[in-house]
Amino acid sequence: MEHKIIYLDNNATTKVDEHVLEAMLPYLKKYYANPSSMYSFGGIAQRAIIEAREQIREFVHAKSSKEIFFTSCGSESANMAIKGVLASEKTKKHIITTKVEHPCVLNLYKTLEKEGYKVDYIGVNAHGDLELEELANAVNENTALVSCMWANNETGIIFPIEKISQIVKSKNKDTKIFVDAVQAAGKIPMDVQSADIDLMAISGHKFHAPKGVGALYVKSGTLFTPLIVGGHQERGKRAGTENVPYIVGIGKAAQLAKEGLVHEATEVKRLRDKLESNILKTVFNSRLNSGVANRVPNTTNIGFEYIEGELILLHLSDCGICASSGSACTSGSLEPSHVLKAMGTPFTALHGSIRFSLSRFTTEKEIDFVLAVMPRIIKKLIKISPFQNKLEILKKHKTHVN
Repeated sequence: MEHKIIYLDNNATTKVDEHVLEAMLPYLKKYYANPSSMYSFGGIAQRAIIEAREQIREFVHAKSSKEIFFTSCGSESANMAIKGVLASEKTKKHIITTKVEHPCVLNLYKTLEKEGYKVDYIGVNAHGDLELEELANAVNENTALVSCMWANNETGIIFPIEKISQIVKSKNKDTKIFVDAVQAAGKIPMDVQSADIDLMAISGHKFHAPKGVGALYVKSGTLFTPLIVGGHQERGKRAGTENVPYIVGIGKAAQLAKEGLVHEATEVKRLRDKLESNILKTVFNSRLNSGVANRVPNTTNIGFEYIEGELILLHLSDCGICASSGSACTSGSLEPSHVLKAMGTPFTALHGSIRFSLSRFTTEKEIDFVLAVMPRIIKKLIKISPFQNKLEILKKHKTHVN
Protein backbone atom coordinates (compact mmCIF):
# COMPACT_ATOMS: atom_id res chain seq x y z
CA MET A 1 0.00 0.00 0.00
CA GLU A 2 1.44 3.36 -1.05
CA HIS A 3 1.35 6.33 1.29
CA LYS A 4 1.50 10.04 0.67
CA ILE A 5 5.02 11.24 1.39
CA ILE A 6 5.34 13.19 4.64
CA TYR A 7 8.71 14.88 4.43
CA LEU A 8 10.29 15.66 7.81
CA ASP A 9 13.95 15.63 6.77
CA ASN A 10 14.35 19.26 5.74
CA ASN A 11 17.78 19.57 7.37
CA ALA A 12 19.00 17.10 4.75
CA THR A 13 17.46 18.98 1.83
CA THR A 14 14.29 20.90 1.00
CA LYS A 15 11.64 21.03 -1.67
CA VAL A 16 12.33 23.66 -4.33
CA ASP A 17 9.80 26.46 -3.91
CA GLU A 18 7.56 26.96 -6.99
CA HIS A 19 8.40 30.68 -7.00
CA VAL A 20 12.10 29.81 -7.08
CA LEU A 21 11.58 27.43 -10.00
CA GLU A 22 9.60 30.07 -11.89
CA ALA A 23 12.41 32.57 -11.39
CA MET A 24 14.99 30.07 -12.68
CA LEU A 25 13.21 28.80 -15.81
CA PRO A 26 13.82 31.82 -18.09
CA TYR A 27 17.58 31.38 -17.57
CA LEU A 28 17.36 27.72 -18.53
CA LYS A 29 15.12 28.21 -21.56
CA LYS A 30 15.50 31.74 -22.92
CA TYR A 31 18.38 33.73 -21.40
CA TYR A 32 21.05 31.04 -21.70
CA ALA A 33 24.00 33.19 -22.76
CA ASN A 34 27.33 33.17 -20.95
CA PRO A 35 27.23 36.12 -18.51
CA SER A 36 30.86 36.98 -19.37
CA SER A 37 29.96 37.65 -23.01
CA MET A 38 30.32 41.19 -24.40
CA TYR A 39 27.00 41.23 -26.27
CA SER A 40 23.75 42.42 -24.72
CA PHE A 41 22.25 38.91 -24.65
CA GLY A 42 24.95 37.90 -22.15
CA GLY A 43 24.31 41.10 -20.27
CA ILE A 44 20.83 39.85 -19.33
CA ALA A 45 22.39 36.91 -17.50
CA GLN A 46 25.00 39.17 -15.89
CA ARG A 47 22.32 41.49 -14.53
CA ALA A 48 20.48 38.48 -13.08
CA ILE A 49 23.63 37.51 -11.17
CA ILE A 50 24.01 41.06 -9.88
CA GLU A 51 20.42 41.00 -8.61
CA ALA A 52 20.90 37.61 -6.92
CA ARG A 53 24.09 38.82 -5.26
CA GLU A 54 22.17 41.77 -3.84
CA GLN A 55 19.42 39.43 -2.60
CA ILE A 56 22.02 37.36 -0.72
CA ARG A 57 23.61 40.54 0.66
CA GLU A 58 20.25 41.59 2.09
CA PHE A 59 19.63 38.07 3.40
CA VAL A 60 22.80 38.01 5.52
CA HIS A 61 22.97 41.79 6.07
CA ALA A 62 26.40 42.19 4.47
CA LYS A 63 27.77 45.68 3.95
CA SER A 64 28.39 45.24 0.22
CA SER A 65 27.32 42.79 -2.50
CA LYS A 66 31.03 42.55 -3.37
CA GLU A 67 31.38 40.48 -0.19
CA ILE A 68 29.21 37.71 -1.67
CA PHE A 69 30.69 34.89 -3.77
CA PHE A 70 28.66 32.11 -5.40
CA THR A 71 29.74 28.47 -5.04
CA SER A 72 28.29 25.02 -5.72
CA CYS A 73 27.35 24.10 -2.12
CA GLY A 74 28.06 24.54 1.58
CA SER A 75 30.98 22.11 1.52
CA GLU A 76 32.72 24.08 -1.23
CA SER A 77 32.06 27.32 0.62
CA ALA A 78 33.59 25.88 3.79
CA ASN A 79 36.66 24.58 1.97
CA MET A 80 37.01 27.85 0.08
CA ALA A 81 36.89 29.84 3.31
CA ILE A 82 39.11 27.65 5.52
CA LYS A 83 41.74 26.75 2.94
CA GLY A 84 41.65 30.26 1.49
CA VAL A 85 42.36 31.96 4.82
CA LEU A 86 45.09 29.52 5.82
CA ALA A 87 46.81 29.80 2.43
CA SER A 88 46.97 33.56 2.94
CA GLU A 89 48.29 33.22 6.51
CA LYS A 90 51.16 30.76 6.26
CA THR A 91 52.98 31.69 9.48
CA LYS A 92 50.24 30.76 11.97
CA LYS A 93 49.63 27.04 12.47
CA HIS A 94 46.97 26.95 15.18
CA ILE A 95 43.28 26.54 14.30
CA ILE A 96 40.14 25.92 16.38
CA THR A 97 36.78 24.29 15.71
CA THR A 98 34.13 22.43 17.73
CA LYS A 99 33.49 18.73 18.31
CA VAL A 100 30.00 18.96 16.79
CA GLU A 101 30.73 20.51 13.39
CA HIS A 102 29.42 19.15 10.09
CA PRO A 103 31.69 16.55 8.41
CA CYS A 104 32.66 19.08 5.71
CA VAL A 105 34.49 21.03 8.43
CA LEU A 106 35.60 18.24 10.78
CA ASN A 107 37.09 16.09 8.03
CA LEU A 108 38.89 19.10 6.55
CA TYR A 109 40.37 19.93 9.96
CA LYS A 110 41.56 16.32 10.33
CA THR A 111 43.31 16.68 6.98
CA LEU A 112 44.89 19.94 8.12
CA GLU A 113 46.22 18.19 11.23
CA LYS A 114 48.15 15.85 8.94
CA GLU A 115 49.59 18.91 7.20
CA GLY A 116 51.10 20.22 10.43
CA TYR A 117 48.35 22.37 11.94
CA LYS A 118 47.69 22.27 15.68
CA VAL A 119 43.93 21.85 16.13
CA ASP A 120 41.80 22.41 19.23
CA TYR A 121 38.32 20.85 19.21
CA ILE A 122 36.02 22.70 21.65
CA GLY A 123 33.46 20.63 23.51
CA VAL A 124 29.80 21.14 24.38
CA ASN A 125 27.81 20.52 27.54
CA ALA A 126 24.92 18.07 28.02
CA HIS A 127 22.51 20.57 26.45
CA GLY A 128 24.73 21.01 23.39
CA ASP A 129 25.86 24.53 24.33
CA LEU A 130 29.44 25.40 23.40
CA GLU A 131 31.96 25.52 26.26
CA LEU A 132 32.83 29.21 25.90
CA GLU A 133 35.49 29.23 28.63
CA GLU A 134 37.28 26.38 26.87
CA LEU A 135 37.16 28.40 23.64
CA ALA A 136 38.56 31.50 25.35
CA ASN A 137 41.43 29.49 26.83
CA ALA A 138 42.27 27.95 23.45
CA VAL A 139 42.77 31.20 21.48
CA ASN A 140 46.37 32.45 21.42
CA GLU A 141 48.68 34.68 19.38
CA ASN A 142 49.30 31.87 16.88
CA THR A 143 45.60 31.18 16.19
CA ALA A 144 44.90 31.79 12.50
CA LEU A 145 41.26 30.67 12.31
CA VAL A 146 38.26 29.69 14.41
CA SER A 147 35.54 27.69 12.62
CA CYS A 148 32.12 27.39 14.25
CA MET A 149 28.62 26.50 13.07
CA TRP A 150 25.66 28.84 13.69
CA ALA A 151 23.10 26.03 14.13
CA ASN A 152 23.75 22.32 14.49
CA ASN A 153 22.44 20.14 11.68
CA GLU A 154 21.47 17.23 13.95
CA THR A 155 19.97 18.95 16.99
CA GLY A 156 19.18 22.45 15.72
CA ILE A 157 21.06 23.95 18.69
CA ILE A 158 22.08 27.57 18.06
CA PHE A 159 25.53 28.80 19.04
CA PRO A 160 25.86 32.43 20.27
CA ILE A 161 27.92 33.62 17.31
CA GLU A 162 28.13 37.26 18.41
CA LYS A 163 29.45 36.26 21.85
CA ILE A 164 31.85 33.76 20.27
CA SER A 165 33.20 36.49 18.00
CA GLN A 166 33.67 38.85 20.96
CA ILE A 167 35.60 36.18 22.88
CA VAL A 168 37.88 35.35 19.95
CA LYS A 169 38.56 38.95 18.92
CA SER A 170 39.26 40.00 22.52
CA LYS A 171 41.97 37.33 22.72
CA ASN A 172 43.40 37.89 19.22
CA LYS A 173 41.94 40.59 16.97
CA ASP A 174 43.74 39.14 13.92
CA THR A 175 42.15 35.68 14.21
CA LYS A 176 39.64 35.07 11.43
CA ILE A 177 36.22 33.59 12.20
CA PHE A 178 34.46 31.30 9.74
CA VAL A 179 30.81 30.41 10.41
CA ASP A 180 28.97 27.47 8.86
CA ALA A 181 25.46 28.96 8.66
CA VAL A 182 24.03 26.26 6.38
CA GLN A 183 21.42 25.14 8.94
CA ALA A 184 20.69 28.65 10.24
CA ALA A 185 19.90 30.17 6.85
CA GLY A 186 16.17 30.73 6.41
CA LYS A 187 15.34 29.65 9.97
CA ILE A 188 16.65 32.50 12.12
CA PRO A 189 17.78 36.08 11.37
CA MET A 190 21.46 36.40 10.44
CA ASP A 191 23.49 39.62 10.49
CA VAL A 192 27.15 39.17 9.61
CA GLN A 193 27.98 42.76 10.55
CA SER A 194 26.55 42.73 14.08
CA ALA A 195 28.02 39.25 14.61
CA ASP A 196 31.41 40.59 13.47
CA ILE A 197 32.43 37.47 11.55
CA ASP A 198 34.88 37.28 8.66
CA LEU A 199 33.50 34.48 6.50
CA MET A 200 30.18 32.61 6.38
CA ALA A 201 28.81 29.76 4.25
CA ILE A 202 25.23 29.01 3.19
CA SER A 203 23.75 26.36 0.89
CA GLY A 204 20.67 26.93 -1.28
CA HIS A 205 19.09 23.50 -1.00
CA LYS A 206 18.59 23.97 2.75
CA PHE A 207 16.12 26.83 2.19
CA HIS A 208 14.14 25.78 -0.88
CA ALA A 209 16.59 26.52 -3.70
CA PRO A 210 17.92 23.62 -5.80
CA LYS A 211 20.91 21.45 -4.90
CA GLY A 212 24.16 22.59 -6.48
CA VAL A 213 24.41 26.24 -5.46
CA GLY A 214 25.75 27.97 -2.37
CA ALA A 215 27.28 31.25 -1.30
CA LEU A 216 30.20 32.48 0.75
CA TYR A 217 30.31 35.81 2.55
CA VAL A 218 33.82 37.26 2.89
CA LYS A 219 34.19 40.47 4.89
CA SER A 220 35.86 43.27 2.96
CA GLY A 221 39.60 43.33 3.61
CA THR A 222 39.82 39.61 4.45
CA LEU A 223 42.67 37.99 2.55
CA PHE A 224 41.99 34.55 1.11
CA THR A 225 43.46 32.51 -1.71
CA PRO A 226 41.10 31.07 -4.38
CA LEU A 227 40.28 27.37 -4.14
CA ILE A 228 39.46 27.08 -7.85
CA VAL A 229 41.87 28.89 -10.19
CA GLY A 230 41.10 29.74 -13.80
CA GLY A 231 39.06 32.55 -15.29
CA HIS A 232 38.08 35.94 -13.91
CA GLN A 233 34.64 34.93 -12.59
CA GLU A 234 33.56 35.98 -9.06
CA ARG A 235 36.18 38.76 -9.16
CA GLY A 236 38.95 36.20 -9.57
CA LYS A 237 38.07 34.32 -6.38
CA ARG A 238 36.14 31.38 -7.85
CA ALA A 239 36.83 30.43 -11.48
CA GLY A 240 34.28 28.74 -13.73
CA THR A 241 31.33 29.86 -15.83
CA GLU A 242 28.57 30.97 -13.47
CA ASN A 243 25.58 28.67 -13.01
CA VAL A 244 23.12 31.46 -13.80
CA PRO A 245 19.76 29.64 -13.31
CA TYR A 246 20.83 28.28 -9.93
CA ILE A 247 22.31 31.59 -8.82
CA VAL A 248 18.98 33.20 -9.69
CA GLY A 249 17.31 30.41 -7.69
CA ILE A 250 19.33 30.92 -4.50
CA GLY A 251 18.76 34.67 -4.75
CA LYS A 252 15.00 34.24 -5.00
CA ALA A 253 15.01 31.61 -2.23
CA ALA A 254 16.94 34.00 0.03
CA GLN A 255 14.38 36.74 -0.60
CA LEU A 256 11.50 34.39 0.25
CA ALA A 257 13.30 33.01 3.31
CA LYS A 258 13.94 36.51 4.65
CA GLU A 259 10.25 37.35 4.23
CA GLY A 260 9.25 34.08 5.94
CA LEU A 261 11.29 34.33 9.14
CA VAL A 262 8.25 35.27 11.24
CA HIS A 263 6.39 32.20 9.92
CA GLU A 264 9.38 30.03 10.86
CA ALA A 265 9.49 31.45 14.37
CA THR A 266 5.74 31.01 14.94
CA GLU A 267 3.93 28.43 12.82
CA VAL A 268 6.83 26.09 12.02
CA LYS A 269 7.91 26.21 15.67
CA ARG A 270 4.34 25.53 16.82
CA LEU A 271 4.13 22.38 14.70
CA ARG A 272 7.61 21.26 15.81
CA ASP A 273 6.66 21.73 19.45
CA LYS A 274 3.39 19.86 18.94
CA LEU A 275 5.22 16.91 17.39
CA GLU A 276 7.91 16.92 20.05
CA SER A 277 5.74 17.32 23.14
CA ASN A 278 3.24 14.68 22.09
CA ILE A 279 5.89 12.08 21.29
CA LEU A 280 7.54 12.71 24.66
CA LYS A 281 4.13 12.42 26.34
CA THR A 282 2.92 9.24 24.61
CA VAL A 283 6.14 7.22 24.19
CA PHE A 284 7.62 6.27 27.56
CA ASN A 285 11.14 5.48 26.31
CA SER A 286 11.57 8.78 24.45
CA ARG A 287 13.87 11.64 25.50
CA LEU A 288 14.65 15.06 24.05
CA ASN A 289 18.31 15.05 23.12
CA SER A 290 18.73 18.83 22.99
CA GLY A 291 17.41 19.51 26.48
CA VAL A 292 16.65 23.17 27.17
CA ALA A 293 19.08 24.55 24.58
CA ASN A 294 18.12 27.37 22.21
CA ARG A 295 17.28 25.80 18.84
CA VAL A 296 16.21 26.71 15.33
CA PRO A 297 12.39 26.45 15.16
CA ASN A 298 12.13 23.50 12.78
CA THR A 299 14.27 20.81 14.41
CA THR A 300 13.84 18.20 17.11
CA ASN A 301 16.09 15.26 17.93
CA ILE A 302 14.41 12.56 20.00
CA GLY A 303 16.07 9.47 21.42
CA PHE A 304 14.15 6.21 21.82
CA GLU A 305 15.96 4.16 24.42
CA TYR A 306 16.89 0.52 23.76
CA ILE A 307 15.63 0.62 20.13
CA GLU A 308 17.67 0.79 16.92
CA GLY A 309 17.15 4.01 14.97
CA GLU A 310 17.44 2.22 11.62
CA LEU A 311 14.42 0.07 12.50
CA ILE A 312 12.42 3.16 13.47
CA LEU A 313 13.31 4.86 10.18
CA LEU A 314 12.34 1.79 8.15
CA HIS A 315 8.93 1.58 9.85
CA LEU A 316 8.41 5.32 9.39
CA SER A 317 9.32 4.92 5.72
CA ASP A 318 6.75 2.15 5.36
CA CYS A 319 4.20 4.76 6.47
CA GLY A 320 5.51 7.31 3.96
CA ILE A 321 7.31 9.37 6.63
CA CYS A 322 10.81 10.67 5.87
CA ALA A 323 13.04 11.38 8.86
CA SER A 324 16.71 10.91 9.68
CA SER A 325 19.10 9.56 12.29
CA GLY A 326 21.45 12.52 11.84
CA SER A 327 23.55 14.17 9.15
CA ALA A 328 22.77 13.10 5.57
CA CYS A 329 26.54 13.17 4.93
CA THR A 330 27.09 10.33 7.42
CA SER A 331 23.96 8.27 6.75
CA GLY A 332 26.04 5.33 5.48
CA SER A 333 27.84 5.02 8.80
CA LEU A 334 26.79 2.65 11.59
CA GLU A 335 28.68 4.76 14.13
CA PRO A 336 26.51 6.72 16.58
CA SER A 337 26.26 10.46 16.07
CA HIS A 338 29.45 12.34 16.96
CA VAL A 339 27.23 15.27 17.98
CA LEU A 340 25.21 13.27 20.50
CA LYS A 341 28.35 11.56 21.80
CA ALA A 342 29.95 14.97 22.40
CA MET A 343 26.83 15.98 24.37
CA GLY A 344 27.12 12.91 26.57
CA THR A 345 23.81 11.45 25.39
CA PRO A 346 23.21 8.14 27.23
CA PHE A 347 24.38 5.08 25.35
CA THR A 348 20.86 3.64 25.69
CA ALA A 349 19.55 6.36 23.33
CA LEU A 350 22.53 6.95 21.03
CA HIS A 351 21.57 4.37 18.42
CA GLY A 352 17.85 5.12 18.68
CA SER A 353 17.86 8.85 18.04
CA ILE A 354 15.71 10.32 15.29
CA ARG A 355 15.84 13.83 13.83
CA PHE A 356 12.61 15.38 12.61
CA SER A 357 13.08 18.63 10.68
CA LEU A 358 10.08 20.60 9.36
CA SER A 359 9.68 23.34 6.76
CA ARG A 360 7.15 26.00 5.82
CA PHE A 361 5.44 23.35 3.69
CA THR A 362 4.78 21.03 6.65
CA THR A 363 1.08 20.82 7.53
CA GLU A 364 -0.86 20.16 10.73
CA LYS A 365 -2.46 17.10 9.10
CA GLU A 366 0.98 15.61 8.45
CA ILE A 367 2.06 16.14 12.06
CA ASP A 368 -1.18 14.57 13.29
CA PHE A 369 -0.52 11.49 11.13
CA VAL A 370 3.02 11.10 12.49
CA LEU A 371 1.70 11.39 16.04
CA ALA A 372 -0.89 8.72 15.30
CA VAL A 373 1.58 6.14 13.98
CA MET A 374 4.65 6.84 16.12
CA PRO A 375 3.44 5.19 19.37
CA ARG A 376 2.34 2.12 17.39
CA ILE A 377 5.75 1.82 15.71
CA ILE A 378 7.66 2.09 18.97
CA LYS A 379 5.29 -0.35 20.72
CA LYS A 380 5.89 -2.87 17.94
CA LEU A 381 9.67 -2.47 18.15
CA ILE A 382 9.66 -2.73 21.94
CA LYS A 383 8.15 -6.20 21.58
CA ILE A 384 11.15 -7.41 19.57
CA SER A 385 13.80 -5.51 21.51
CA PRO A 386 16.47 -7.69 23.18
CA PHE A 387 16.34 -5.31 26.17
CA GLN A 388 12.87 -6.22 27.46
CA ASN A 389 13.91 -6.21 31.14
CA LYS A 390 15.53 -2.81 30.92
CA LEU A 391 12.52 -1.37 29.09
CA GLU A 392 10.22 -2.65 31.82
CA ILE A 393 12.37 -1.01 34.48
CA LEU A 394 12.42 2.23 32.48
CA LYS A 395 8.64 2.17 32.07
CA LYS A 396 8.06 1.68 35.80
CA HIS A 397 10.51 4.47 36.61
CA LYS A 398 8.88 6.91 34.16
CA THR A 399 5.41 6.03 35.48
CA HIS A 400 6.60 6.55 39.05
CA VAL A 401 8.24 9.91 38.19
CA ASN A 402 5.15 11.14 36.35
